[in-house]
Amino acid sequence: MSLANKLAEERRARLAAERLLELKQAELSAANRKLGRHALALTRQIGETQAEVATVRHENERVKSDLTVAQDKIQIAERRLWHSIRTIQDGFAFFDGDGLMIGANTAYVAAFDGLEEIAPGVSYTRILQLLTDEGLVNTGDLKPADWRAMMSDRWQQPSPEPIVVRWWNDEYIKLIDHRGPGGDVVSLAMSITASVTYEQNLKAARARAESANRAKSAFLANMSHEIRTPMNGVVGMAELLLDTGLDEEQLLYASTIKSSGEALLVIINDVLDYSKIEADKLVLHPAEFDLERCVHEVVLLLQATARDKGLAILADYDLFLPTRFVGDPGRVRQVLTNLAGNAVKFTRAGHVLIRVTGVPDADKGSCEVHVAVEDTGIGIAADKIEHIFGEFNQADSAQSREFEGTGLGLAITRRLVELMGGRVWVESTPGKGSCFGFKVVLPSPDCGAVEPPALSAELGRVLVVAEQQATREIFTRQLGQLGMDVIAVASGPEALERIDASIGLIVAKHAMRGMDGLELAEAVRDAGWCDLPFLLVSSNPASAQDDPAYPLVQGLLPYPYSRANLFARLAEIGPGPVMRADPPDPLLTEAVPEAVPDTAPSGKRLMRVLAAEDNRTNQLVLAKMLKSCRIDLRFAANGKEAVELFTAWRPELVFMDISMPRMDGKAATREIRQIEACEGGHVPIVALTAHAMEGDGEAILAAGLDRFLTKPLRKALILEQIAIAAPSDAEPPFPGGPPEEAGAEVPGLEATGSG
Repeated sequence: MSLANKLAEERRARLAAERLLELKQAELSAANRKLGRHALALTRQIGETQAEVATVRHENERVKSDLTVAQDKIQIAERRLWHSIRTIQDGFAFFDGDGLMIGANTAYVAAFDGLEEIAPGVSYTRILQLLTDEGLVNTGDLKPADWRAMMSDRWQQPSPEPIVVRWWNDEYIKLIDHRGPGGDVVSLAMSITASVTYEQNLKAARARAESANRAKSAFLANMSHEIRTPMNGVVGMAELLLDTGLDEEQLLYASTIKSSGEALLVIINDVLDYSKIEADKLVLHPAEFDLERCVHEVVLLLQATARDKGLAILADYDLFLPTRFVGDPGRVRQVLTNLAGNAVKFTRAGHVLIRVTGVPDADKGSCEVHVAVEDTGIGIAADKIEHIFGEFNQADSAQSREFEGTGLGLAITRRLVELMGGRVWVESTPGKGSCFGFKVVLPSPDCGAVEPPALSAELGRVLVVAEQQATREIFTRQLGQLGMDVIAVASGPEALERIDASIGLIVAKHAMRGMDGLELAEAVRDAGWCDLPFLLVSSNPASAQDDPAYPLVQGLLPYPYSRANLFARLAEIGPGPVMRADPPDPLLTEAVPEAVPDTAPSGKRLMRVLAAEDNRTNQLVLAKMLKSCRIDLRFAANGKEAVELFTAWRPELVFMDISMPRMDGKAATREIRQIEACEGGHVPIVALTAHAMEGDGEAILAAGLDRFLTKPLRKALILEQIAIAAPSDAEPPFPGGPPEEAGAEVPGLEATGSG
């Protein structure tokens, strides 16, 4: 090998060694750098760990310090709590879950009269044994063993009820024990001797007060009788003196004696009644009586006073409510007189109305009677309502100073009604009037339907003429209950303007300003309405009969009128009575005349409507309400008859009463729906019910009925159902189009409804 090649090879080897050295140096530098970084990170980690160790060491020292402080505070709190427990006057003790005493305060230990055994460690059972053996407790009627057993049973309860024990020295201790979650018991023994003594003294004082009150009431009752006897003589003699020949001055003196004596007698009677009530000496004397007559007697009694003040006193007795009841007629009349007399006394202008309604219950043979006395008087503020029922109270002494009285009337009224098992209520608006009322349940010998009069079919519309709006409203409702269409006006001239060929009867009050009832009768005859029936309503029938124009009227109705008088006068008026095709069933044939053909003059059949209603009066009212409709209306007296008539007759609409004998409306509807499920079709069934309270509607519809109407019904709603269900192949039920009805209520359905 040449020297040049050797030199070149050495040079290459040297260059390779240099490159390798550089590479190794670079790797060594990278390793040094990496080692440096790891060393730095380890240094930081060691520093952080050292800091954490220092922090933990410091926190441990702080916790140890806080724990020491807390323990000191707990010890202080325990010493203070135990010191407080030891100083309280009531006994306080702790027991563990096994019933062993842990500790007790001085008051608890002292109650055992120095027994050394009562100390921490004694059991609750041993304490009971010591109490009876040492005679520290009065066990009453129980034997010591029975008393300990009773106390042990109580102690074992999870939450023992507080109990009062009587100590040997007549001290009363109330034991209150509370068991904790672990079974430990905290027992508190409280002395309630002062409270028991106070309660005993209070009962004794109450007994003495009640005895004294009864003695006072008995004395007052006796004295009232003694005073009333000579007062009757004073009043009677003053009345006799007034019948003798007296001059004007003597007449004034005698009249003053009589009126003052009568006022004093009223006061004495009120005090006498109230004293009887307070002494529990007032008893009721039930007897059969006529409530309607009682109301009219009260109206007649107060009529003169009301007339002197320019007031109208009215009576509105439900036409379909029984009149015969069993009760104390004297006390019922007294309640009516108190309420109506107050209304007249506190009313300066307007009217006083006695309204009687009720809900008969034929199954129980009784009736819930509601009596309301409405007036247009001074009214009562809301915050004085309860005050006026107190003894010797009136609503406002400043406003009521002009009205004399004892203030006992309403107090007596409330007590009498409560004695009858009822309640009194009042609603009032200051300056507008008041409505006092009461509700009682009275047995009734006749809870059946009232027989309405047989009215002439040719009477047509009724024109009512009365000055008082309340009077017009009463006549409108009562005549409407009988199926009549009523127009009411306030004066004779207005009545003359309203008379036309549709009017079939005029009912007019006698006493009216401007043109009275008899003058109206003359004007009606002069206008050419010679055959128009005219019924005169007069509170002074003798005066009306003496009037030369009296022969122009066809009937006279004395006011206040009874239902029987109203029915009799209406039955007498008109061209003649309606001829009935079925005398044994007058109500039903009156409601559905047999003369109604099954087809109309056009040759089309009439719409078939079935009404299931068990009450005959309701049948009559419903039939008269629909008398203008061109329909074939038939009645079923119960659900079973309704199903049978539906099967045989196939009506297009069914009105279904809910409560009926033999089968109710819901059961009948379910049977009808089963028939339709087999044979096809769906007839609308509308429920008629008086008891559709909240939730009842869902139950009614669930039985398969399409809709329910609540009583009292509105004519417009009945006609609406007929119009909806009217079939196309039948005569239209309203030839001249559906009539525009005012939607007036039908009170007759409400008063006698059984649904």
